[in-house]
Amino acid sequence: MLNFRHEDNTVIAVLQDYITNEVLMVGNMNREALVKTLTTGYVHFWSLSRKKIWLKGETSKNFQIVEEIRIDCDADAILIKVKPLGPTCHTGNRSCFYRSHYDIVNSKS
Repeated sequence: MLNFRHEDNTVIAVLQDYITNEVLMVGNMNREALVKTLTTGYVHFWSLSRKKIWLKGETSKNFQIVEEIRIDCDADAILIKVKPLGPTCHTGNRSCFYRSHYDIVNSKS
């Protein structure tokens, strides 16, 4: 059983490429988003800002097909191994983790 304990009754969901093990993105899932993910085989998230479920790839068609789901030791985060159908990041990058710590250190803002 998952521990939906965060402020919005969500768990952290980490997406990882099933083949390369590259971390692709992090999002939030409530119980309903998790059920939709399990029943459809496509990753759904809970939007904290819009307060609604969204299908990853709904607009871009870069869907994330679920291959495996793992639960962490505290049952408050999940790792979803996926087959990405295109770039995962809304910027067009394969992963949302395309910047290094040097980008932060060298940033003028």
